[in-house]
Amino acid sequence: MKTIRLLLVDDHKVVRLGLRTLLDHEPDLEVIGEAVSAEDAIHQVGQLQPDLVLMDIRLPGQNGIAACRQIRQNWPQIQVLMLTSFADEELVLEAISAGAAGYVLKQLDTEELLKAVRLVAAGDAMLDPAVTQKVLSRVRRAEQETHSAAFGDLSAREIQILAQVAEGKTNADIAKALVLSEKTVRNHVSTILSKLSLTNRIEAATYAVRHHIEQHVSDFPE
Repeated sequence: MKTIRLLLVDDHKVVRLGLRTLLDHEPDLEVIGEAVSAEDAIHQVGQLQPDLVLMDIRLPGQNGIAACRQIRQNWPQIQVLMLTSFADEELVLEAISAGAAGYVLKQLDTEELLKAVRLVAAGDAMLDPAVTQKVLSRVRRAEQETHSAAFGDLSAREIQILAQVAEGKTNADIAKALVLSEKTVRNHVSTILSKLSLTNRIEAATYAVRHHIEQHVSDFPE
């Protein structure tokens, strides 16, 4: 059985003691060092080369996210599992962006924490369930805002016509479906291309599908 070598990073001695007691009790886990700050953590990672760094986000001086980013840049084979008291989606996204493979709360029960350590050490990712929902909600919200902004310059009628273009319909098809003249549809299409800085109908259709135009179409009376 391969032993997972761990570095603990937390500025609270009681927390480090509790973690060491828990982790060292497991036959496949070994705490090889402790650090109290981001700078200390980076130094010890270079000296000890652990398999995994279990690190608090909130540290004196540089925070754990900055330390994580530097560790992952300098030693990409070393995994980082962030441990914190705060289910803050902004911090979660920053930590993931910095290269952290996991983010768990200190309130996590013993078995779940051990599972997270082993998963991350094996190269998998782990997010605390209490954090996951917040992150997913944040990501979905950002996606919705991005897609809404994609059509922000178009009128409701232009969005409706662009949706039909995305379905591969010709100007004649669209005119018939929306009870408009072909010239009116053609003018709308030209305006749409201009507003979106696109050059042709294929680009327009691709753009519309990529930004889920079906979620933004308003119905017009016949």
